[in-house]
Amino acid sequence: MSDVKVFNRWDVDGITVDDAGLADYVNLEPRIVPRTGSRFAGNRFHKSKTFIVERFMNKIMVVGHRSKKHFKSSGHCTGKAATAYRILEKTFTIIEQRTKQNPIKVLVQAIVNAAPREEIITIEYGGARYPKSVECAPQRRIDIALRYFAQGSYQKSFNSKKPIEQCLADEILNAYQRIPQSLAISKKLEVERQADASR
Repeated sequence: MSDVKVFNRWDVDGITVDDAGLADYVNLEPRIVPRTGSRFAGNRFHKSKTFIVERFMNKIMVVGHRSKKHFKSSGHCTGKAATAYRILEKTFTIIEQRTKQNPIKVLVQAIVNAAPREEIITIEYGGARYPKSVECAPQRRIDIALRYFAQGSYQKSFNSKKPIEQCLADEILNAYQRIPQSLAISKKLEVERQADASR
């Protein structure tokens, strides 16, 4: 039993990852302040050693990249760790109030539900391009799920009266319940459907 709690509020004891493929890549070693300060940067598979809440904070800080274009570069997307810290703490409070469950457990299950199993790559034969279905690496599966959580919530809160914390909580809860209103779930279903047709 660990005395360390996430944000000094939530326990991680008893939380397990249902997906065997992701179990080794979701770090549930608790941190009061989830901020390692690039301790693992440059090391191969360093993300696996980083607490899953910190990985999510990093995605929230730089949310704007899509198709190599930075489409949002102000407001909450300033790269300030303290801002991401506050956003995530408020989001977890909202999730706890709505579900009466540990928000870390809800986040982990949402990641498992939203992580795509297959992707599409393009193969070129004699000038013609063909889509081909490939399995998605476990590390990438988690990264994609976290990225879509962040991007989906920012899309809903941008130019809206709804605060980012509320949108982020909605996104995570929709993924937790496998509701297609979640951007991560809808993208996963779309990609897996395309991959199925490209076998």
